[in-house]
Amino acid sequence: MSGMDMDKRGPEGGEGCLTTVIRIPVRIVVLLVVVPVRMVWDVLGVCGRFLDRVLLRPLGRALGWVGDTLLLPAGRAVAWLARGLVRYAVVVPAVFVYRWVLAPVGRGIAWLGRGLAGAVVWMVTTLIVTPLAWLFRTVLRPLGRGVGLVLWAVFVWPWAALYRWVLTPLYVHVLTPLGHGALWLGKAVVRVLVVVPAVFVYRWVLRPVGRGLVAVGREIVAAAEVAWRVAGYVSRAVGRALKWLAWNLLGRPAAWFYRTVCVPVGHAVRDHVWRPARKAAAEAGRAAKAALVSAGEAVRRARRDAWRALVGGAPARQPLEPSPVPARTLGSTTTAPGAAPAPEISLRKRG
Repeated sequence: MSGMDMDKRGPEGGEGCLTTVIRIPVRIVVLLVVVPVRMVWDVLGVCGRFLDRVLLRPLGRALGWVGDTLLLPAGRAVAWLARGLVRYAVVVPAVFVYRWVLAPVGRGIAWLGRGLAGAVVWMVTTLIVTPLAWLFRTVLRPLGRGVGLVLWAVFVWPWAALYRWVLTPLYVHVLTPLGHGALWLGKAVVRVLVVVPAVFVYRWVLRPVGRGLVAVGREIVAAAEVAWRVAGYVSRAVGRALKWLAWNLLGRPAAWFYRTVCVPVGHAVRDHVWRPARKAAAEAGRAAKAALVSAGEAVRRARRDAWRALVGGAPARQPLEPSPVPARTLGSTTTAPGAAPAPEISLRKRG
């Protein structure tokens, strides 16, 4: 059954007329309430995905790089320094003090304590415990037994006899039957005055009302589900319409401008400005490099001539200068920079 189909089952299908009557208004009201909520939800989802892609993921990668590259090595270095400092500034001196000072002093104090404790125990046992034990066995225990017998005979035995021979028969033969009768009477009164009216109210009032409320709640939930799906369809339709408007108002003119204006202009700039400028810059660089090499050679030659003029000596052997590359001739395929290529014509005399 689809979400928008109206359920027309009657009482034979298990639903009452109340459910059928309230279903359509409830679904209409819930649809009107849920459609704006679903559209806001979809907009927030799109914004969240955009923020995640543009801000949160790069920020997370940057934080991860900072943690892995800076914080983790720094933390390891600090931990290594802290372990070394704690070990050699606290643990090693503490172990030395414990082993060579505290432990011997503690063993001596323990030995003195054991000796003093043994002496105190012997004195207390001899002077206090032994006399008190003799006094308890020979005097206090017989005296206590006699006083206990007297107190039992005077205070306890009369009350025990009263309970056994008077109170117990009275409870068993009189009070128990009266209590059973009063309990039965109370149960009957409560049943007639409370239970029967409560059952009547529950069976004929509360249970029908509860079933109606449950049916209303079930219909509200079903209407909310249907409205949520319909709101999703509406939200997607609005999104597609906005996308179509954005493409036709912004994207399509921008694409046309890029294809018809930017691409030809870019190609023209690349072919007529950038490539000639780059070629001219390369030629200028090569010429400047050749000029620098020639100037350096002239400076070295002048330095050697000046040295020979000052100190004398045989003239140094001139280095063989590289012969310039000849221009392309009729029988050659070599081309020198700056030389115009000669026309390839034959010297053979035409007949």
